[in-house]
Amino acid sequence: MPARFPLLQGFAGYKAQWLGRDAMAGLAIAAVAIPSAIAYPAIAGLPPEVGVYASIFPLLGYALLGPSHRLVVGPDAATMTVLAAVLAGLVAQSPTLDRVGIAALLALIVGGMCFLASALRLGAVAAFLSRPILIGFIGGIAISIMVGQISRLTGLKVSSDGLLEPLVDLARQWHDIHWPTLALGLGLLALTLLLQRLQSPVPGPLVVVVLGIAASALFDFEGHGIKVVGPLPQALPSLALPSASGLPLQNLLLGAGALWLVSFSSGLVAARSFGAREGFSVDANRELVGLGGANIAAGLFSGFPVTVSDSRTAINLSVGGRSQMAGLVAALALASVMLFLNDALRLLPAPALGAILVAASLGLLDPASLRELWRISRMEFGFALIGMWGAISLGVLNGVIVAVAATLLYVLLKEMRPHDALLGRLPGRPGFYKLHRFKEARPVPGLTVCLIQGSLLFFNVDYVRGRLQEMMDDLPPDARWFLLDASAVVQIDSTAAAMLDEVRTALAARGIAFGIAELHTDPMKLLERAGVIDRIGRDMMFDDLEEAGALFSLRGPAARPVSNDPGKPAVPIESPLRG
Repeated sequence: MPARFPLLQGFAGYKAQWLGRDAMAGLAIAAVAIPSAIAYPAIAGLPPEVGVYASIFPLLGYALLGPSHRLVVGPDAATMTVLAAVLAGLVAQSPTLDRVGIAALLALIVGGMCFLASALRLGAVAAFLSRPILIGFIGGIAISIMVGQISRLTGLKVSSDGLLEPLVDLARQWHDIHWPTLALGLGLLALTLLLQRLQSPVPGPLVVVVLGIAASALFDFEGHGIKVVGPLPQALPSLALPSASGLPLQNLLLGAGALWLVSFSSGLVAARSFGAREGFSVDANRELVGLGGANIAAGLFSGFPVTVSDSRTAINLSVGGRSQMAGLVAALALASVMLFLNDALRLLPAPALGAILVAASLGLLDPASLRELWRISRMEFGFALIGMWGAISLGVLNGVIVAVAATLLYVLLKEMRPHDALLGRLPGRPGFYKLHRFKEARPVPGLTVCLIQGSLLFFNVDYVRGRLQEMMDDLPPDARWFLLDASAVVQIDSTAAAMLDEVRTALAARGIAFGIAELHTDPMKLLERAGVIDRIGRDMMFDDLEEAGALFSLRGPAARPVSNDPGKPAVPIESPLRG
């Protein structure tokens, strides 16, 4: 079967004994999906039925194009919060715009971005948000979601953003709290958390939905002032292409880009964690194709952007689903709920949605990982807090920008000061060893060997130049060679090439030869194009540090070539390493 149709490949090798387990897994997925499918759209101000659409059709799209037989796609709290911020920005410019249509259009654009990123082999971009920053960012999103449930749990109208302002609004309006709503919401939240703690075989959110609907029907919650979901359309959406008319293209693309980055990053983290636990591999570039199919299907059928769902995947794996047949069964079950249980869903109380979202948000918080970061690296812990602060204080969309900027800063700080070490010999042992790590190691008389552990790029050149200058200032009177061990230098740019040439010139003025050992191919080609290799002298370029040391010892006092004198042509040393 063609590789681009994994569903057909999977069914070609499908085993009959899998059918029963896949059917059970599909029903379990649907049971877990119903509460989040109804609750998650509320984060973005979308009607509940849109969440059901976004839980049905992406399963079909991923089954057709997705590479994994075990992962399950669907709505995700982090993605929904970013979607809420994008929709708020777009609708603020034109309040008459259709939020459902914009969400579907964003899903189509995100799907297209997935296909394009896969074609360009950009799966590695998912790792762009580092683990510490992603932990903090998703934690910030979780707090934002919980704050956003104040209205549903209290019956108050709280429209302010951030963390402190909604709490201030709550304090100002506390006397208007609808106490039956609050009591119901807190009771259902406590029940959900208790069932989670007891590891109930029946998912807590599903119990909350069933109990909430039953209690609403028995006690007429709506008549007592408790808000309910209200009527839902008793039909599935038809295939439609959403219109982009009246929408600012730049804002639309920027919002879709933020959605793509966050959904794919968090989705791939979840996918790889399940893969590591269950022993299956996850190919980021192939997953982009599957997610592209899922989002295109969502956009064509009035849904919104989706990603890998951790809760639905966990249920699939726990029941033993073996193929995408489980996803197809789940889609069929959800469609049946939409068509035949519509009247029951209408009675679901809003506090139940708030309780489900708060419980889901608590699951996104990862204090154990934050404690681990504090123990391992205070700097990474600080960046996790930056990611959390951005999502809470600046809004989720600006929080994405803060997270990306923090990632760039994190990379720069890691690379700005590469480690270095002076190398010497250990008596009776071959090779070179770091002088500061091995007390018995001694420098070779007349030979200074410096190891740079990191790439040499424009932003760290000044620091490296300073470190090399310190070493040059401390050279002993008998110094004849200054050798750079470049085995750990993966990249060199033109700024670094100019710096190395300056070092060569400064050493040549003191009658000391400058050489480089174990330089990688790409940096070698760049230094050749810059003319640095010819000025150093090819006789001072060594493939192996040990052979360079042996040649230095062999040459003895005559080991000082004149090829480093910038005013004279190179006089080659008869070297067995290079011509």
